[in-house]
Amino acid sequence: MRFTKMQGLGNDYIYIDGTRETVKDPDALARAVSDVHFGAGSDGLVLILPDPEADFRMRMFNADGSEAEMCGNAARCIGKYVFERGLTDKTEIRLMTGNGIRHLQLQTEGNRVLSVRVDMGMPAFGPEEIPVNLPGTIVINHPVKIESQTFEITCVSMGNPHAAIFVDDADSFDVSRYGPLLENHPLFPKKANIEFITVRNPNHLRMRVWERGSGETWACGTGACASLVAGVLTGRCGRKAVLSLNGGDLMVEWDKKTGHVFQSGPAAFVYDGEWLAGD
Repeated sequence: MRFTKMQGLGNDYIYIDGTRETVKDPDALARAVSDVHFGAGSDGLVLILPDPEADFRMRMFNADGSEAEMCGNAARCIGKYVFERGLTDKTEIRLMTGNGIRHLQLQTEGNRVLSVRVDMGMPAFGPEEIPVNLPGTIVINHPVKIESQTFEITCVSMGNPHAAIFVDDADSFDVSRYGPLLENHPLFPKKANIEFITVRNPNHLRMRVWERGSGETWACGTGACASLVAGVLTGRCGRKAVLSLNGGDLMVEWDKKTGHVFQSGPAAFVYDGEWLAGD
């Protein structure tokens, strides 16, 4: 089975062209290919599929085999893949995800994609939409005690669940300790992606992310969007900012007129390969 490894700011997945290949057990394959010692090593698996209502469909699986609804970095990589590999000549692409259609705008130069802007849609705040087991219509700065620490969480859905936490210094914060405890907290019936954010100035946020099912990753597009939205909701930042992630910078904007969140950034090929495990 042919595959391609791609990365968006270091958030790396194994991509399979589902218009040419058939994957019978994607959750098992995700676990196998993601293994750093026995597989290719990645944050998960992404299938690029045909779709009757859109140009393409994305199915995305975390490293533990669980299926996620949406991934901003993977969406950008798909835009680059389908254009540069000749699956489309469109520079505006409709991508079906587990949370509906997302629109990709490709910035191209000849046959190369330089960057991709993704319309991530409108954030959702209802506890039942995220989901989070809390009352009310929105969760802003809700205190949660983990061991001896109390964190204030602001919850947002960008098609998948996020809990944003603002900390004094994201660079030195112990993400590997508190990330899994928060991801698996009983408040989150479907677990959650956890963002740890430091405000450098109103137009620049530093973010680290503990991704549901994958652990700390170098970048998370939906997490960057959720972080900006949480910053606006809590009065910490403006509606447009640079989000500095472990793997680089994303530009994120929460458009006041449409209510949609947009993220822009690069995507890159790493290598092509052939999966022979089990043969």
